[in-house]
Formats: sequence, C-alpha cells, structure tokens
Amino acid sequence: MNELIDLRRQLLSGHLTQDQVREVKRHITVRLDWGNEHLGLDLVPRKEFEMVDADQISVSDLYKMHLSSRHSVQQSTSQDGGRQRHGDSCRMPVPHHLFVNLKSFTYNTIGEDTDIFFSLYDLREGKQISEKFMVRLNKNGGPKNPEKVDRLCALFTDLSNKDMKRDLYIVSQVIRTGRMLLNDSKKGPPHVQYRRPYGCAVLAMSDVLQTISELKEEKDFVLKVYTCNNENEWYQIHENIIRKSSTKYTAPSTNYGLIISLQLLRGDMEQVRRENPMIFNRGVAITRKLGFPDVIMPGDMRNDLYLTLERGDFERGGKSVQKNIEVTMYVLYADGEILKECISLGSGEHNISEYRSFVLYHNNSPRWSEVIKLPIPIERFRGSHLRFEFRHCSTKDKGEKKLFGFAFTPLMREDGTTLSDESHELYVYKCDENTTFSNHALYLGLPCCKDDFNGCPNIPSSLIFQRSTKETLWISTQLSSTKLTQNVDLLALLKWKANPDRVMDILGRLRHVCGEEIVKFLQDILDTLFSILDDNTDKYGPLVFQSLVFIINLLRDSKFYHFRPVMDTYIQKHFAGALAYKELIRCLKWYMDRSAEVVRQDHIQEAMRALEYLFKFIVQSRILYSRATCGMEEDQFRASIQELFQSIRFVLSLDSRSSETLIFTQGPQPTTGQATTNQGNCLQPLSCNAPRPSPLSAALLNSFPAIFDELLQMFTVQEVAEFVRGTLGSMPSTVHIGQSMDVVKLQSIAWTVDSRLFSFPESRRILLPVVLHHIHLHLRQQKELLICSGILSSIFSIIKSSSLESSVQEEVEMMVESLLDVLLQTLLAIMSKSQSQEAVRGQRCPQCTAEITGEYVSCLLSLLRQMSDIHFQHLLDNFQSKEELKEFLLKIFCVFRNLMKLSIFPRDWNVMRLLTSNIIVSTTQYLSPALHKSFTDADFDFKVWNSYFSLAVLFINQPSLQLETLTPAKRKKVFDKYGDMRVMMAYELFSMWQNLGENKIHFIPGMIGPFLGVTLVPQNEVRNIMIPIFHDMMDWEQRKNGNFKQVEAELIDKLDSLVSEGKGDENYRELFSLLTQLFGPYPSLLEKIEQETWRETGVSFVTSVTRLMERLLDYRDCMKGDETENKKIGCTVNLLNFYKSEINKEEMYIRYIHKLCDMHLQAENYTEAAFTLLLYWELLHWEERPLREFLHYPAQSEWHRKEGLCRKVIHYFNKGKCWEYGIPLCRELAFQYESLYDYQSLSWIRKMEAAYYDNIMEQQRLEPEFFRVGFYGRKFPFFLRNKEFVCRGHDYERLEAFQQRMLGEFPQAIAMQHPNQPDEGILQGDAQYLQIYAVTPVPENIDVLQMDRVPDRIKSFYRVNNVRRFRYDRPFHKGPKDKDNEFKSLWIERTTLILTHPLPGISRWFEVDKRELIEVSPLENAIYVVENKNQELRTLISQYQHKQLHGNINLLSMCLNGVIDAAVNGGIARYQEAFFDKEYISSHPEDTEKITQLKDLMQEQVHILGMGLAVHEKLVHPEMRPLHKKLIDQFQMMRSSLCHCFYVALQGLPGLDKLSPACSGSSTPRGILTTHSPMSPESIKLMHRHSPLNVLGSVRHSSSSLSSHTSSETGNLLILTDSMMEHPEDLYRMQPSPSSSSLSSTHSAPSQMINSGHSSIRVGSPSLPDRYRHNREILMLLPPHRDRPSSAMYPNMTENGQPTNHQRALYHQVIGPCKPCSDPNLSVADKGMTGVDSSQQLEFGQWHQGHSAFPLCPCRECDGPTRSPPHPSSRTLLDAL
Repeated sequence: MNELIDLRRQLLSGHLTQDQVREVKRHITVRLDWGNEHLGLDLVPRKEFEMVDADQISVSDLYKMHLSSRHSVQQSTSQDGGRQRHGDSCRMPVPHHLFVNLKSFTYNTIGEDTDIFFSLYDLREGKQISEKFMVRLNKNGGPKNPEKVDRLCALFTDLSNKDMKRDLYIVSQVIRTGRMLLNDSKKGPPHVQYRRPYGCAVLAMSDVLQTISELKEEKDFVLKVYTCNNENEWYQIHENIIRKSSTKYTAPSTNYGLIISLQLLRGDMEQVRRENPMIFNRGVAITRKLGFPDVIMPGDMRNDLYLTLERGDFERGGKSVQKNIEVTMYVLYADGEILKECISLGSGEHNISEYRSFVLYHNNSPRWSEVIKLPIPIERFRGSHLRFEFRHCSTKDKGEKKLFGFAFTPLMREDGTTLSDESHELYVYKCDENTTFSNHALYLGLPCCKDDFNGCPNIPSSLIFQRSTKETLWISTQLSSTKLTQNVDLLALLKWKANPDRVMDILGRLRHVCGEEIVKFLQDILDTLFSILDDNTDKYGPLVFQSLVFIINLLRDSKFYHFRPVMDTYIQKHFAGALAYKELIRCLKWYMDRSAEVVRQDHIQEAMRALEYLFKFIVQSRILYSRATCGMEEDQFRASIQELFQSIRFVLSLDSRSSETLIFTQGPQPTTGQATTNQGNCLQPLSCNAPRPSPLSAALLNSFPAIFDELLQMFTVQEVAEFVRGTLGSMPSTVHIGQSMDVVKLQSIAWTVDSRLFSFPESRRILLPVVLHHIHLHLRQQKELLICSGILSSIFSIIKSSSLESSVQEEVEMMVESLLDVLLQTLLAIMSKSQSQEAVRGQRCPQCTAEITGEYVSCLLSLLRQMSDIHFQHLLDNFQSKEELKEFLLKIFCVFRNLMKLSIFPRDWNVMRLLTSNIIVSTTQYLSPALHKSFTDADFDFKVWNSYFSLAVLFINQPSLQLETLTPAKRKKVFDKYGDMRVMMAYELFSMWQNLGENKIHFIPGMIGPFLGVTLVPQNEVRNIMIPIFHDMMDWEQRKNGNFKQVEAELIDKLDSLVSEGKGDENYRELFSLLTQLFGPYPSLLEKIEQETWRETGVSFVTSVTRLMERLLDYRDCMKGDETENKKIGCTVNLLNFYKSEINKEEMYIRYIHKLCDMHLQAENYTEAAFTLLLYWELLHWEERPLREFLHYPAQSEWHRKEGLCRKVIHYFNKGKCWEYGIPLCRELAFQYESLYDYQSLSWIRKMEAAYYDNIMEQQRLEPEFFRVGFYGRKFPFFLRNKEFVCRGHDYERLEAFQQRMLGEFPQAIAMQHPNQPDEGILQGDAQYLQIYAVTPVPENIDVLQMDRVPDRIKSFYRVNNVRRFRYDRPFHKGPKDKDNEFKSLWIERTTLILTHPLPGISRWFEVDKRELIEVSPLENAIYVVENKNQELRTLISQYQHKQLHGNINLLSMCLNGVIDAAVNGGIARYQEAFFDKEYISSHPEDTEKITQLKDLMQEQVHILGMGLAVHEKLVHPEMRPLHKKLIDQFQMMRSSLCHCFYVALQGLPGLDKLSPACSGSSTPRGILTTHSPMSPESIKLMHRHSPLNVLGSVRHSSSSLSSHTSSETGNLLILTDSMMEHPEDLYRMQPSPSSSSLSSTHSAPSQMINSGHSSIRVGSPSLPDRYRHNREILMLLPPHRDRPSSAMYPNMTENGQPTNHQRALYHQVIGPCKPCSDPNLSVADKGMTGVDSSQQLEFGQWHQGHSAFPLCPCRECDGPTRSPPHPSSRTLLDAL
C-alpha cells in the first residue's frame, strides 16, 4: 500500500515524462490487480490503464482486456515497459547491462601502485568480449585519484540474451608499477618504474547470475587474487585458474582479495539511465562490447579500433640471459605528429598518448595478450599509422631502457579500407638508442608485414633501417566503426563512377557485404543504386532491383530492424528517383510472371518478402514524377498496377506442391491490434512439422497486407478494396492444401482485417464476404481455430466501434447468415474436447487450450449482442423446416448451459460474467416465442423444452447472479445496470411453463429437482414465481394418477441430494431455512393446496417435507467437516430414523445406514457399526432373489448379500468385544450352512463361535461409564434441542473427561451447576446449556446376575449391555430435620430414565423416552450401601484368590484398610445412633426387618474382611508386614466395637435377643469361626437378603481396573466423624458418581494436603460447603454398588462340613476373641498405630482417612451368623498352621 501511495504521489507531482507516466501507471494497475486477486475482489478491465465501460467495447475486446490483466498479474511486476509495446517493438531483444563496483582491494600488501583491469571473458571461445575497465590504486590501496573514492564502478553494456548464455567469467588482472622484482631491491634503481604482472582473479557468471538477476540492488562478492608461478604463462593465467590447474598459480594465504559488488540491469540505455539515476551520478564508466551489439541503433556513432598486443619473438643479442622487453606504442598522423590521447588502456581512466606494455622478466618470446583501445577521430584515421618501439629494460644500477628495434603498421590501406580484423605479423626493424624517428618517411616506405613486402619486392638494401629477419611482432585488430569500412566491394560500389566498366561485377558482389557495413552506409548505398539505375535503366535495372531487394530483406533481420525508420526517412525525404517506379514495377511483374517457370525460386521469394518497401519506392517515385510532370502518364501507371495485381493473383492461384523448406519469418505487422500478433507468435510452431506451402505464395501473402497504405495514397478506398478482394479471392478455398498454408493464408487475412483499409465501411462491404467465406471454411473443418478467433475478434471490435453507422446492420446480417451456426458447432466441439485429457495433450500450443474456448465464447457473445430484433426475426424466418430450427435451438441452449457449467470465465471476472448473463437472457427472450410457436401442442418436442428448462434453472442458480452475496454498493451498481436477471429468467420460465398446457405431465417428476434448486435462490420474487409450478405438478399428477406419489418421492430424493451436493457452501443453512418457508408456514402454497380436493394429502405432504427439511438442515450443518463425530453421528441417526418411520423411503434409509456405519468405523465405534449394519441385514431374507448393484455391493442374490452382511457384522462385534451379540449371528449362519450342507463354512463359523466363548472367559473387558446429558436452549440443532440423552462413555472415560469432551464439541455452551430440571427461560433462551451427570445402569437380565455359578466376567457384560433403564439419586430432607443426627431424615430421590433404545445400539447415545421417580428411606439407603460394599469386597478377594490380579496387592491393601480403618474411627456411629437407637426402633416398628437386615449385612462384612485378611496374609510382601499387622489389630478393634454396640443398642428390639444370646450374658466369648454349624453356600445366599431396595436395583460401580478399583474406594465410602456430621445434607448435595475420584486423590486425604478436590467437581453436581470440599472424594456416598451374588466366590473349605482346627486357631489369631466394644467414636490418633513405622504411615496413613464402610459386629456374642472359612489356597495361613 505504501508503494501505491508513493506511485500516486509521483503521478500527481507532474514532473514525469510521458514514458515515465506510462510506466508508473502500468506499475500501479498491476499492483491493484494483484491486490484485488488476493483479496478475492473482481478484476477490473482496463484499456491504457483506464477503466473501460463494457457497453462501449465489444465482448471480444472486453475478454482480451481481462486476459491481459490476468497475465500482467501473473508476470513479475518488475518487467520493463519496453516489452509491453505492441507490434514491431516486441521483436526488439532487450539488452542486459552488468554493473561492477570495486569496493576495496584488501589483499593489497604490494606496497606499490597497481592497475586493476576488469573484463568479460568467454571461456568456450577463448576470447575477451568486452573492453577493459581500469582502476588505478596507490600503494596504500586507495584510488590514485582522490576524486574517485566510492566511484570505482563500471557498466558493461549491451550484453544480449545470447551473451548471458555464454560461459562468461569476470576476469580481473592486477598489474603493479614499480621495481622489476617485488622483493629484490637490487634489481633496478627505485626511480625506474616498470609495469609488471602481479596476480589475477576470476568469478564465474554462472555462479552469481541467478542471485543478481533476482535482486534489485548490489550484491557483494570476494575474488581471490592468485599469483602466477611462471611469467611465461601469464597470458593464460585466467584460464588456468578457471580450469583449476593449481600447479601453475599460487593461491593466496588468506580468503581476502578484491571485494566487488554486482548488479544486473535490463533495458535500453535510456531506460537504464532513467530507472537508476544514482548509478550514473557516481560517474560510472561505460564499458562497451568489443564489436557491435545485437541491435544497432540509427545515430549510434562509433569509431573504435581494438588492438591486441599478442606476442613477439626477439633475439638474445649476444647476452647470457634473456631480455626484459618493454613495448612502447604511438599513434602518428600522416605528418609524423603523435596523436594526443588516442590510446585507452581501459574505461574509467583518461586516454593517453603513449602506451607502455608490462614487462615479462627474462623472456625473449613474451606473450602479452593485452587489449588496447584506439579511439582515433574519423578525420585523422586516413594517413595515420602505429609505431611499436622495443626496449630492453636493464636491472643494473642505472636501470637503462635500451631501444633495439621497432615495428609499424598503417591504419588504412591504399584502397581506402581499414586494417582488417585479423592477426597481423609485423616486421621488426633494428635500431639503437640513438635512432631518431623525426623523419617518419624513412620507414613508412618499408614493408610493415609480409603482404606489404609482396607488394613492393624491390626495396633497396641500403636503407637506414634493416629488418631483423628472426624477430617478429604479432598483433590483432578489430574495428568497430560506423563510418569506416574494411570492405573493398562496398568502397567500389560507393565509387562506381571511378570504374564504370565494373558496375555489373560490383552490383553482383554487394550481396557478399556484411550487414553491419551496409546499414552504416545505407543512405549512401541507396543513392548509389538509384543513380546507377538512372544512368542505364535497361542495362542495370535487374541488378539494381536485386540489390534493392537484398538491402530491404536485410532490414528484416532483428539486428537491423531499427534501421527501418532510417529507410522510411530516406524514402520520404531523400529519395529522388522519379523514374524508378517504372523499372521497379516491370522487374516485379517479370519475377511474378516467371514464378511458374523457374525451378529455383529463392530470388523470387526474396522479392515477395520485400514487397512492402518496393511499393513504398514505387508510390514515392510516382508521386515525385506526378509532381514534376503535373500528373502525366496516370493511366499508364494505373494500368501497370492492374497488370501487377493480375500477376499477384496468378502466383496465388498456382498449385502449391513444392517441398522446399520454408523458415517462416514474421510478416508485416499491423499498426493496431495486438491479437493477431500474439496469435501469429503462438501458432508459429505449427508450421514446423506440417506439409509446407509454396514458399513463394507464403512470402507473397505475408507481405501483401503491408502495401495497402501505400496504395491508398494513389487509389480510392473502393479501388484498393477491389484489388484486395480479387487477390484474396484467388487464394485456394479448400483447407486440405496443407496446414501451414492455412496458417499463412489466415495470417494474411488477419493483417488485412487489422489494416487501416478495413476500417472504412466502403471497403468492409467489399472485403467482408470473402473474409467470412474463408473463416467459414476453416471453422467447418475445425482448422486453425485460434487465428480464426483472432480475425473474428478484430471484426467485432471494428463493428462495435462503428455501430452508429447504417452499414453495420447489413454487416451483422451477413455475419449471422455466415457464422452463427458454425460458431455454435465449433464451440460445442471445443467444449467437449476441453474435458478430454487426450484433447488437451493434442493441442498444438499449450497456452491455447484454456484461452481458445474463451475466444470463441466472446466471439459468439459479440455477435449475439450486435443482433437486433430484425436480425433474430430474419434468422428464424430463414429456417426451412422445424428440424433445422430444433437443431439450432438445441445447439444454442447447449452452448449456454456449458457456459454456466464449465466456468469458462474465472470467478473474479465479474464484469464479463454479468455481461454474458445479460446476453443470454436477452437471446432467450428472443428465442422463447419461436419455441412456443413451433413445438407446442401437436408438435410438442420434449428434448427442446427440457433443454430450455435446464438452461433457465442453471441461469438462475449462477453464483455471479446471487446479488445477496454482494456488498450493498456493488449490489446497487449491478441492479442499476442489469436489474435482477434471475427474476427476468424466472418470469420467462413461468411463462413458458404455462404455455405447456397438458404437456406439463412430461416434466413430472423429472423437473422437480431442478425447480427445487431454483427455490433455493434467496430471492422472494423468484420463490413466488415458482410456487404455482409446484402446485401445477401436484395437480397434474393428481389428475393423471389420483395421487402425487411421484412428486413426493422425487422431491424428497432431490432434497436429500441437494444436501449432499452442498459441501462447502457457507450459505446453505440460510438457503434451506428459506426453503422451509416455502413448504412450511409459507401461505401461498398452503392456500392453493387447501382449495383442492386433495387438501388433506397435500397438507400432510407439506408437513412431512417441512420436518425432513429440519433434519436435513441439521445434517447439512454437521457435515461441514469441522464438527465432531458425535454430532455427525447423532444427526445421521436422527435422519435415518425419520426415513424409516415417517417417510418409509427404504433406499434412502439404507444409504444413511451405510453413511452411519462409515462414521462409526472412522470413530472406531465397532459395536455401534455392527448394530447399524444389522439394520440392513434385518431387511434382507434368506432367499435367492436377485438384487441389483447398489452402493458398493455388486449385483448378487439376496442370500449372498445377507451372508456377506452377517459376516461383516460378526467381525465388527468381535472388534468391539461384544461377542455375546455375535454368537447368535454365528448360530444363524451355521443353520444356513448346515441346511445347505456347506460343511466347510459350517466348520469355520463353529470355530469362530467357539473362539468367541473363549474370548468371553479370557479377555479383559472394561465396563463403560454412562452419562446423562441435557441440551437446553434454542441454539442447539433441532435433533438435540431441549432433549436429554444417556451416553455410553469411551473406555477409561470418567465424568471430568466426558464433560470436557462435550464442552469441546459445543464451545458456546454453558455448563449448568445443578441437577434440577431447567425452567422455561432456559428452554426458550437464545443460548446453549449443558447439564451433565453420571447415571447408573439398571440391568434388564437380573436372572443371570443372580445365578451363583456364573463367572463375574459374564455377569459384567450383562450389567452394562442391553440396558434401557438408568438411575440417578438426589438426597433431600423429609420432615423435621434431626439436629443431633440428620441422617434420620435424609431421604433419596431416585430418578429412573428409560431410553427409546437400549445401549449399546446404533449410536453411543439415545434420547430419554420416559422418567420414573421414587423415594428411598434413610434406612434402605444404608442397607444397599453396605450390601454393595460387601459385594465389591467379595469380587476383589475372589480375583486375588483365583489369581486374576497378579503381582501388586496395593489394591487389596487399600480396600481392606479403607473399610477396617473407617469402622474403627467411628464412621458407623451415626448409622448406629440413627437406626439402632431404641427410640427409632420403637417409633418405626415397620422397619424391624430392615434393621435386622442391616445388622446381618454388617456381620457379613466382618466375615468377608476376615477372608480378605487371610488372602492378604498369603500375598503380602515382607516389607509390608507391619501394615498387615496393623490391619489385624484394627480389625479386632472393629469387631469388638460392633459387638458392644449391638449388645447395648438392641436390647429392647423384639426378636433380636434370640439372635444374640451371647451378647446378653455369655461369659465365654467365642471367635467368629468357632461355630458348630459352618455356613454352606446356600446359607450365604440366604444371608444376602433381598431388601425392598433390590426391586429398585442397586448403584453400579466399576471394578475393572486398577484406577477404577481405586476410584471405587474413594467414591462410595464415608468417614462419619463428629466434625463432619453436623450437616449431613451437605454431604448429599454431592453429585453421586461412580467415577468421582482417581487414584491420586485417594493419596491425599488429610485436609491440609488435599488440593485436587476442586478439579473433580462435576457439571450438574451441587457444590459442597467450603469446609467439606477438601473431603469431597471421601465424602461421596452415592452411587453404591449393584447387587452381586456371593456364593460363587466361596467354595467349601471345611472338612465334613466343619472348619479344621487349624483354621479355627488361625482365625482366633487373626481376628481375636470377641471383646466388649470400646468407644466407637475413638479416633485413630487416640488409639495409635502400633506396629507401623513412620514411612508406612506416610504411605498408607492417608488411606484410613479416605475410606469408610459400615460393618456390624460379627461375633457369636451378638448372634452374628457365621461364614465359611477361606479357601485352602491361602498357603501362608496353612503353612502357619
């Protein structure tokens, strides 16, 4: 955004040039379009960066603008503006420029001045391709010129794309200036300076090119400077470094060296200067290429001679060592003057007058390979020469430089040509130090080289300078000059008058002159050619014509393309050949007339390619002649042009069968219209592998359109149009002549349409028929579609811009007759192929695939938009039969439908999509009367009408027309421009429906679904229009069949399918809620129905659909993907039941069965998946009736499908560990297999059944928790709203986890903190309320649970499966509250919930169908609490006895400690005070039996504890023996306490004294196992009395795992201390939960240690008072355990029915004799914990505070019944005996 603001500020400043303004606007529009795309906004069509009005341009142009904007967004916003220009400019290659900036030379430890040269080197060609950039540094490493600080930079210019693909390197050579040897001060005096090679560095462009191309700023690089080991190889040190020949150079000791920064720039120099002013402000050195760039611009003045000092060979001269040779070079003028500043060592430094080479130490054959630039002025070039002086540099004390020879060479030869671009071997002449060169004529007469010597062999030997025959100097030169030439032939042409007899030969040799030389002297050459032509037309005419053709075609080369304006300027301003036109026409006609006779047609092709400029010369010549002669010979000129066109037609009419290769070059480009240029480029590859057209015809057609503008200067528009029509008409009409010829022919037509000629109405009237004729032929054959579309786009653009002219109507009529039908046919073919992958791969141009459809759609829409009422009427009148009309209507309706279905235009092309919709609805309004008129009543045609209705439905449902989704401003803009087109089409639809009459029945029920889709449009008027149609459908079917079952069935199916298709639609809920208005409270439809005789059926139908809509709405919301599985499953169950119970749609029912099954499998609810699939299984029968393919089931018999389902259901039951449900299915299958004698399958299923029995007995299964959930408030979905459910929890899931899961599924829900029923405010509130608490299952199968010998694993299954009843208890006070003991008045309100279906089932939760409420007295509650604790103890002890629980006995220890310790601490005192009080007994005589039952249960608990201690004795670890001893001691205290309490409290209880005689006076207390009548299993069973509470069931508790065992202790036991019993109602306010604690909470019972109590508070559980909250886990009283039989766990342990003596003794030792009970309220702290060390107190001391039970005294003194002794497996006890 900041960038856009800055660009806008630049525009408003008004300081930009036109080019800069254009570039800024382009950049702004690209950024705006990019932002709109990323924000999901509409693409804005623009022309010249300004928004366009869609009404003012053709649809084709609008499409191209959208396409152009899309492409500009996809391209980099940094693209330069030069590439954006149309036509010719797009062919100009964009040059690259490399910016190099030397930042520092950190390795400069030389201590001398240095020169650093940078250049670009091509490794493949082994040559330098650029000038050198020179930097001079002082001995400190800084710039020698202080002004150049931070300005050591250069720009290597004019690098082409080809150069960037070369293997380029930046080569940097370091030359020092100082002593001969760097480290030897003896070698020469210090005042003598030598240029000496030091080091070299290279950088591969391939390594950095990508980096610097992506950045818009400089990037730093470090170049290591390597030194040469042998100076003889200095000339190739850079190659050795590149090739890593490490033996030839020495690497630096540090990584530092030259630090340079690079930046790559693109564009012409003017643009680079404009875009990077900071670079040029730093005084950047422009460093050019050696030679001309790829594009030579007119006016580019240059005169540079590049000389390379290659090598030399010199004699030793009698010395013992080789010489140190230095070369000095001068540029001298003809008069002997040394030219000043004509030598450049490199850019960046001033030119010099004297060049001194670097010195190679002791080398008589030095190789320098140093490039020097000689910028000699053009006027000084002729007569100048170069002189090279050779000196030996002595390293002695004087440091003399002795001259010993010289060489020279002139710069121009005597013939006027410059030194050729090649290597030159120069002669070396001897001289000495005293030689003077003041008279240069003394040596200029000598031969400078071998060629010179051959030219003058008679040289006297007595000259002053003698040639050294063994010494030679090699140099090479390269001239880059726009004024000088090295070509002899070119000079001969320019000076033809000097040799008139050689003109024929000179003209013939012009073709061999290189292009650079010709364009440099273009005007001079043209003047020469036309002067030769004027001199002798007959003799030189053909040769001048050929030369002119050669030069014109030369300018077609991209390298010289920009010299075309030079040619144009010459023709307009400098050309003076007034008579030339006659010869040019004659020669051109002669060439064309001979085209059929000549075998080799190369020269004729070249003439055809040069047609444009030949006509420019012809017309300009004729104009000059007319001016000079006042228009003489006009008729002859016209006649000659007529004859010339006859010859052109003759060429085109030739049969083209030539197989010569033709390389296409782009033809003359129109000045306007981008489309054909793009298409030409796009289709260029088409001609590569196709049959070739005639090269001559192709060349002529490519050049032909370019001559129109020239002809218009001499002829009228009509005359030129006639010329062109005749020429185009002579082209072959067939399209089988070859694909490439088609391309050339159509390109020529395209350029004709884009020419200025076609813009005149007079010419269009003449040319349009022939153009349409050729396009029609190609479209009919589906050939060259892209070019044809471009031609049509141009035509429509012209017609739209000329729409006010009267001639346009006639042109549109012409196009309708010729193109409309074939356009439809073409579009249908394209749309069908675009969906095929083969067609996409078969496209000749990859980019054409997506765009060609849009091109033709825009063409069709342009034509339809231009058509008026008259055009449509003529169109319909021209059909000869109804079959033709039917075919046309089907085509256009199909195309319109595809436009909306295939999304031809992207979503953000809203302008284009709205215009398309407007054209479609307008066209439909024109065509619908014809449909009604021709295909109604007797001529009714279902296909056409159905196509029309489908189109109307698709049109109304278009996303682009849904105005409700738009912003208010945008909606108003669309509405003001087009209105609501949905309403327009809906009225058309309704009108056509009414016109059907009795034929409406044909569209029932087929159109119900589509019309239903229309009602989903959130537009009231549209729904008002559609209501009568639904009424009509119901009425017509009622008339025909007496009911409207088809309408009903189809409507339901379509509603369901619409849900499935609406995935991801954010507005679907709103649409459905609108649809419910249509079928629910919507008055219009019900009013119509109520007027009919079938009123009741109709109203019932509308009601059913309304209810279905509610469920579908919920289903749609849940299926969005982000909802939880539970909501999806619940919603699916709701919908499934509706289809089964209310609508009875079996197929839909089965579909949702499988959807639900898949959801369960995904959630790993295998049991529920099995029950779900069982629903489908129950619908099938064991019959051989064939069933069709359905869902994923193949076509098969009903028996096989049911068998497969049965196996799958059994498998799912197995994975869900519900083997009891799978066994009956196994038996069912076994019966079927047995009846069919399929013993193999029978064996398999029986084995599976047996395996299931084994699994039941062996595998561990967890008992799930159950939770009641209430969903209150109107914000919940319909299937949950104000309903309550019971949910089956996951494995290990407790109340806290379940509550968090539910709150996660409903994040907006509020958790209710009480279990009371919600009031009306909550039920009708606009919010969500969740009420959650745990419930206890009430098993249905009581018989199994009461059977003695049934293992607990089996009973466990029936306790929690197939359960429909669940119980929840709430404590309350009834009557006056007893302040001393509130338990006397604390009752239980027991609520039983009855579900609609048992759990488990097809869902993990079911709705509560009914509630039952009863009240439980305090005494009854005490009975089932003790009873359930006894059952839990029996189960746990049995598991340890049968080794079902191995290893760790902590669970048993904690359980025993909790019960025994709680009793010792006086926990049962409150029960004793409450229910064994004489006052209570006397005031409640009806509770006598219950009191007795409570006493028996307490006595039974004592016996069970004794059993547990015996098992504990056997399994306890030696380290835990002190704990075991503590338990035994406390057990004796507990037994004594209970005995005493019973004796005191129950003295007056009638009937109890006979039960406890010993307590009343026996002096010999007996142990509990000294009875003479041991208990049998039957007597134990009798003891487990069925109290009235057993009718209500008992509270369940889980005992399936360690955590659940631990939880059972803390969740259901109670310590009743004095301090805690002040307000017992506080205790009962707790939510009863079987899972109300965890193992961690049992280890933190002391009040000062409990910190986790708050975290365990449940939703729906009342809060405890603060003083009790820390004991919340240990205070949880409810729910208690279920009834569990006891006899199965006590096998006979007696001998002959009596316990053994050892057993009696042991029990006396463990339990001790019955003593009078001590104070039952005595605390543990008062009694102490003897035998337990401190560490054990820390580990187990908290248990006794966290567990409680209510056992009574089991001693004989209290007449407590005896119990069976422990199992003999108690090895420890037996060993002790």
